[in-house]
Amino acid sequence: MTETRPREHRKGPVQLRGKQIPDTTTDERLLSDKDGADWVHSDPWRVLRIQAEFVEGFGALAELGPAVSVFGSARFRPGDREYELGERVAAGLVAAGFAVITGGGPGVMEAANKGAHEAGGTSVGLGIELPFEQGMNSYVDLGVNFRYFFARKTMFVKYAHAFVVLPGGFGTFDELFEALTLVQTRKVRQFPVVLVGTDYWSGLLAWLRDTVAARGAISPADLDLVKLTDDPDEAVRLVVEGVREMRSSEQAAAEEAAAAELEDDVTGTTGTNGW
Repeated sequence: MTETRPREHRKGPVQLRGKQIPDTTTDERLLSDKDGADWVHSDPWRVLRIQAEFVEGFGALAELGPAVSVFGSARFRPGDREYELGERVAAGLVAAGFAVITGGGPGVMEAANKGAHEAGGTSVGLGIELPFEQGMNSYVDLGVNFRYFFARKTMFVKYAHAFVVLPGGFGTFDELFEALTLVQTRKVRQFPVVLVGTDYWSGLLAWLRDTVAARGAISPADLDLVKLTDDPDEAVRLVVEGVREMRSSEQAAAEEAAAAELEDDVTGTTGTNGW
């Protein structure tokens, strides 16, 4: 009789099996209102656990260097076009001098990690505790497991110079629109966001243009935040050009600010009122 391998579950740095696997996730318990305010008294370590996730993530990724976050569905498999695109995009990003960050799971995430790993680059996976365990794919060189989605999503943004988004579902949409919101509101730098898959994304972009922008919910210029292509080489080129333009703009702004500060200092020391 074949022995059945016990089900496994990652809870932050803790590995659980069998009866030790909880029925709910840490995020689910945090967001639940069933306990009212009791958790403040019964679970005073929760805030420290959240803090620890940020500390561990910052510590693991602080010396990563230039990186690009690649998103896409966990449901595609080797042999699918989307999987191949993920590999080729990641390999191209490595050749351009970037590390590759994914969610560390299967599908497009695995493809991107594989492409980065086999190209000799740094392949990063940011895993998350889920009810249906995905686990970290075998092509991740540097992996960090998170309990909380919001801590994990901070790492995707903080250490990325660009986002490349391949076809995916709700999780991919969430990551895409969070990135666009942060760029649009200038909460982060104006880093490039590249969508790969014209057939997949064209309907969404048409809706954003013909309904959302047409009704005034966004500005038509907001659509320029997104670039669309089918070509993995062009996707890499758009990232490289976007990052170069972003750095150039930042450098020009810094020089302008320094010149203005110098002018203020000169004016302040030679002004007629003595200030």
